Amino acid sequence: MEYGLIGAKLGHSYSKIIHEMLLPQYPYELHPLPTEAEARQFLEQRPFQAINVTIPYKQLVIPYCEAVDERASAIGAVNTIVNRDGKLYGHNTDFGGFLYMVKAHGVSLRDKTVLILGTGGTHNTVAAVCRSEGAAEILTVSRRAGEGQLDYAQAAARTDVQIVVNTTPAGMYPDNGGCLLELGGFDRLEAVFDVVYNPFRTELLLRAEERGAVAVCGFEMLVAQAVYAAEYFHDAPIDHARIGEIHKALKAKLCNISIVGMPSSGKTTIGKALAEKLGKTFVDLDEEIVRRAGKSIPDIFAQEGEAAFRRLETEAAAEAAKHTGQVISCGGGIVKTPGNARLLRQNGPVLWICRPLEALTVGGGRPLSSSREALEKMEAERLPLYRAAADGIVENSGSLNQAITAAEEVFYEILDSERA
Repeated sequence: MEYGLIGAKLGHSYSKIIHEMLLPQYPYELHPLPTEAEARQFLEQRPFQAINVTIPYKQLVIPYCEAVDERASAIGAVNTIVNRDGKLYGHNTDFGGFLYMVKAHGVSLRDKTVLILGTGGTHNTVAAVCRSEGAAEILTVSRRAGEGQLDYAQAAARTDVQIVVNTTPAGMYPDNGGCLLELGGFDRLEAVFDVVYNPFRTELLLRAEERGAVAVCGFEMLVAQAVYAAEYFHDAPIDHARIGEIHKALKAKLCNISIVGMPSSGKTTIGKALAEKLGKTFVDLDEEIVRRAGKSIPDIFAQEGEAAFRRLETEAAAEAAKHTGQVISCGGGIVKTPGNARLLRQNGPVLWICRPLEALTVGGGRPLSSSREALEKMEAERLPLYRAAADGIVENSGSLNQAITAAEEVFYEILDSERA
C-alpha cells in the first residue's frame, strides 16, 4: 500500500473518494485494522509511504513515530503519518480541518463560550482550535461530571453558551436520530458544529436549524483535513480552493433529493428522470412499502387502515433516508405524519412538486383521491404541510423537461445556500 487510511471500521469512509478526486491516479486504499494487535503489527512493518489514521488509533500510533509535530504533540493525536526511509513522522490535520470549517461559515470563536460534547481525541483538537482563536471559555461535556467536565444536565443549564461542537458519535449512521443535548435553553446560541458527517444533518443539527443557528456537519472538515494531509504526503502545496470545489461536487453527488407532492403531481416521472440525469439511485417509497408489507397499497388500506399504512410509510422513509445518492419519490400523504420530513432531510433537501389541481388525476388506484371533491379536500389539507416540509418548490405546469430542469436548479440553489 502506498497511501491510504487505517482505522478499526472504514466501511462508510469517504476518504478514498476525496483523495482520488484531489489527485487523479492517486493509489489511496482503505485498510481496516479491526484489532489493536493488527494495528500495532501494521505500524511495526510500515508497508506504506504515507497514511491517514482514524479512530481508534490516533493516540496508539504516536509511540511509533520518530517525530511528532508540535501541534499533534500538543493535541495528543496523530491523523497523518509520512514514512521517510523507514522513519515515521506524525502530523495532525484535523486542527486545520476544523478551523477551515468554522471560518468557511463566517463563525468567530473569539471571546465566545464554547461547549464541546465528548472527551476523546477530536475534543482535544477542537479545544486547541478554540484556544488558538481566543475563545473566552471552553466547557467539556461528558456523560459523567468530573474534574473539569460537566454532565449533560449541567451543560443544558449553561444558558450563556454561544457555540456547541459535538465530537461524539451520537447520531452517526446507522444510529440516526440520536442526540445528547437539548438546545432550548441556549438563548445566545450562534452556531452548532457536528464532526459527524453521515448523515449530513444529525438530530443535533436539525435542532440547531430550528433555533436559527448556523448548523454545520463535519463533511467540510473531512475534505479540508484530507487536502492538508495530501500536502504532507507529497511534500507539495495544493491550492486550498480545491477544498470548496471537492466539497461541493461530492456533496452534490452524495445528497439525497426527496420529492413530495399531491398524488399524480409527477413525482415518480420527474424523480426517475432527475435521478438518471444526476447519476443517483431512484427509490419509489410506495414500492418499498409494498415490498415490506407483501401486499398492494389499496389492500393495506382496505385490510389494515390508513394508520397502519402511515406506520409502514414512516419505517420505509426512515430506512431510505439513512442512505445517500438517491432521489426518493414519496407518497402524497407522507407529510401527514409529523417527523417524516425531518427523517428525509437528514441527507438532503425535500422538493415539493407543485402541479395545478385541475391537472391532477382522479382515481388511478389511489385510495384517498377517488373523486374530484376528495382531491380538492386533500389539497386544502396538505398544502400547508407541503409548504412546511419543503426546502424548495418545483412548479410542474409545463413540459417534463422544464420540470426536470427546474428541479435540478432548485437542488443546486439549496446546496449553494448552505455555504452562504
